[in-house]
Amino acid sequence: MDTFLLKRLLISIPTMIGISIIVFGVISLAPGDPFAELALNPNVPAEIRESLRRQLGIDDPGHIRYLKWAGALVRGDWGFSFTSRVNTLDLIGQRLPTTLFIMGTAYLVAMLVAVPVGTLSAIRQYSWTDAIATTFAFLGYSLPTFFTGLLLILVFSINLRWFPMIYSAHLTASGLHWVFEQFRQSIMPITVVALFEGALLTRYVRAAMLDVISQDYVRTARAKGLVERRVIVRHALRNALIPVVTILALQLPNIFTGAIITEQIFRVPGIGSLLIGAIQQSDTPVVMAIVVVYALVVVVFSLIADVLYGTLDPRVKYQ
Repeated sequence: MDTFLLKRLLISIPTMIGISIIVFGVISLAPGDPFAELALNPNVPAEIRESLRRQLGIDDPGHIRYLKWAGALVRGDWGFSFTSRVNTLDLIGQRLPTTLFIMGTAYLVAMLVAVPVGTLSAIRQYSWTDAIATTFAFLGYSLPTFFTGLLLILVFSINLRWFPMIYSAHLTASGLHWVFEQFRQSIMPITVVALFEGALLTRYVRAAMLDVISQDYVRTARAKGLVERRVIVRHALRNALIPVVTILALQLPNIFTGAIITEQIFRVPGIGSLLIGAIQQSDTPVVMAIVVVYALVVVVFSLIADVLYGTLDPRVKYQ
């Protein structure tokens, strides 16, 4: 296990370097100038604009800018936002708690619903339970999040006036009233993300369970007289979760970057809205920082998934 982890960690280093080069190159080739608005300001002399460009190295060759940026990144200097002049890590730190709360809660709800519903749908294949679960799963996965979000706003915010349509990061309430208001403004964005992710995971759990319950070792467990619940939970579900873990390893990094569309619809001040704003304003340091964090989280969760394979299935060997 230790050798396997060491090899994966060593492989992650060139992976991150390659990702950083590709992302830096793509962003460098993208249209837009972070000093475009500054150039239109008549109160800023041209000498000052040129001095700022030289100071930030914007006009340097691409490979020079990459080496400077990568070196600063390794030293912990992630740069400053071109527009707000705030440290990029501070900007991410300001938005991260909101994103973690919304996305983390949504994924937790999705997993708590998808695993039992997908399992029940598989063991009762072609029943009414399976038909209802499959129908809702297809609906949840096929409906785009922007449509679901707008539908919830139309029904629960405009018509019924139960929940606010815009998320506020600065609630004036306190105590239990703050908890209640936080719940009211969070329920719709959480529902949108949980519905989509829960539907996706339900389909994967159902497909994995259908494949596993037809295996010989499951029939053997039943032939030995084991209780059906024990057969399903201990023998079938444990092995069926292996492909689900792979999907979760690719989906869970979204907790740290937010649901861009959902955050835009409900005006959630999270990482997703920060990324959209940075792209629109050609704020390269912020965009690069968010993308690098996302890539790093993907690599880490992929490693965690590989470790969980051996925990779920003892047949998996690390060599």
